Amino acid sequence: MGRRLGQHFLYDPVILGRIADAAALSPSDHVLEIGPGRGTLTAALAGRAGRVTCIEADRELAADLVASPPAPNVTVVSGDALQVSWPRADVIAGNIPYQITSPLIERALAPPRPRRIVFLVQREVAERLAAQPGTAQYGALTVGVRLVAEVERVFIVRAGAFVPPPKVDSALVRITPRSSPLCTESEEPAVRAVIQRVFQRRRQQLQRALREAYGLASDVVEDLLRRNHIAPAARPETLAPESFVALARALRSV
Repeated sequence: MGRRLGQHFLYDPVILGRIADAAALSPSDHVLEIGPGRGTLTAALAGRAGRVTCIEADRELAADLVASPPAPNVTVVSGDALQVSWPRADVIAGNIPYQITSPLIERALAPPRPRRIVFLVQREVAERLAAQPGTAQYGALTVGVRLVAEVERVFIVRAGAFVPPPKVDSALVRITPRSSPLCTESEEPAVRAVIQRVFQRRRQQLQRALREAYGLASDVVEDLLRRNHIAPAARPETLAPESFVALARALRSV
């Protein structure tokens, strides 16, 4: 069943311990775990936290966890993590399915945000999340997450560590929500729209990308970029997240 839902189970106690350590838990913490599978990471988290709530989409696996919980401080919810309600948690963790990584990260970062998120994801996704401006991996996902959080790739987990082994390596990312996001909650939709529209034209220079995305005249775009200290010939992957916020704010007045 787990394989049908895209799950690959991790049993190595050393790796599981490192994931739990990366969550930097305290005995008073409430952890929300996405996709506990057979409960191996759950047990490591439960040994460090006050309580753990798990959401498992596979009904058979969820029933097994309910019948034999990894620890007495574990609660199991059977359901799709993108559909069921999430409890308020101090930390969110999980070995999350590759095919729904982006929507799970988006939901984990929706207010009220946890103190920390530790997700085991496909290595390629981890590299995109942790990418720096000017690199090939830097894109809309990178900037969208950086608006509200800092990201670090903690360590790599080889495919052979899983049963069954996936086709690619994984990596643990630690996502720490910012105490002060780069934009307000009301500004976020407009900023994210700029990010998406510009990165859909990532091969273009910003001057042309903005002109085509927003139907603006060349002189208007040139003035907008100049006022925000952005070179017209710059490409989207060279801009820091703060620049996208500045662009969104400037576009409100044109």
